Amino acid sequence: MKISLRKKKLASGRTSLYLEYYLGSCIDNNGKKKHNRRFEYLKIYLHGEPTTAIEKKENKEALQLAQNILTLKNSELIKGKFNIEDTNKGKTPFLEFYNKLKDDRYESKSNYDNWEAALKHLERYCLPHLKLKDVDENFVKGFKSYLQNEARTIGGSPLSQNTKYTYFNKFKAVLREAFNEGYLKNNVLKSVKGFNQGESKREYLTYSELQALSESKCKHPILKKAFIFSCLTGLRWSDINKMKWSEVRDEDDNFRIIFRQQKTDGLEYLYISDQARSLLGKRESQNDRVFKGLKYGAHFNAEILRWCMRAGITKHITFHSARHTNAVLLLENGADIYTVSKRLGHKELRTTEIYAKIIDTKMKEAANSIPILKFS
Repeated sequence: MKISLRKKKLASGRTSLYLEYYLGSCIDNNGKKKHNRRFEYLKIYLHGEPTTAIEKKENKEALQLAQNILTLKNSELIKGKFNIEDTNKGKTPFLEFYNKLKDDRYESKSNYDNWEAALKHLERYCLPHLKLKDVDENFVKGFKSYLQNEARTIGGSPLSQNTKYTYFNKFKAVLREAFNEGYLKNNVLKSVKGFNQGESKREYLTYSELQALSESKCKHPILKKAFIFSCLTGLRWSDINKMKWSEVRDEDDNFRIIFRQQKTDGLEYLYISDQARSLLGKRESQNDRVFKGLKYGAHFNAEILRWCMRAGITKHITFHSARHTNAVLLLENGADIYTVSKRLGHKELRTTEIYAKIIDTKMKEAANSIPILKFS
């Protein structure tokens, strides 16, 4: 393993300092060399272009702090190489270690909200000063039992199967990391099976429902425009909310969005229809947000439901339902599953196959294959 100090320029103009752990490389199934790296964000920042003496001084101190952390990490690495046991590691409080890994996910955008939500249940389950050296298989089984039988949502309902699956996976990830880094002597996960993932219901709008919604009044025009745009493109809320005019390309007879997905950090090239482009309106400055005034919160979520009720739609529709709607409409109108998967930015085809199951034409035909009964 090799540990290096790296820099990443942020949209705010500041520079984030982080550590890169290079774990080696391997050859994948396609014969290509694949490098294995892990990152630890230090939450230490530099002024992008320091102009004052104070900013230059702060940059110097921040760099020195990051270098000191790098030195400590390399020292820990050397101890591991020569089997020098660090007895202090096991004395680290479990919740403190969890919080550290959770905060690492904040910069990398890796399911931070789920980590935060799982922490609330861990805080209810375990003692605040529990040390990692005291974590054993009974502790792991106990948390699984807590999620299964005792844990409740804010509304007082038991956790769904997928929520239990998600929270327990975060818990396991922390213990796996603790074992790999020498905080735990034993792999306490060895004999404990996790939760099975449940198949979640994906609520969507039919074409006629989307038409009715388009003709109905929404209290917030920007919300209506953004929601229908998502139905026509499949873009997530997070990508629509941050979209700038620099990402919208008007190219000859085509329109497309070139953007970096907030969830996966992958660069996407998404063609959009003429109608979708017309929803965006007149082009403004490159750095301006396309959907100005769009906000995430309970008020906007409640307005989506009220808007649906005005249109005669009784389904529990959320903003994310627009993405499901796009996938279903594409498949119903002849798009192949590989194209839909690529447009939605799915990394695995099986994620998209759930939508194919929703519109299974053969199943629809089978439902109407039995001859009509005559009643007297």
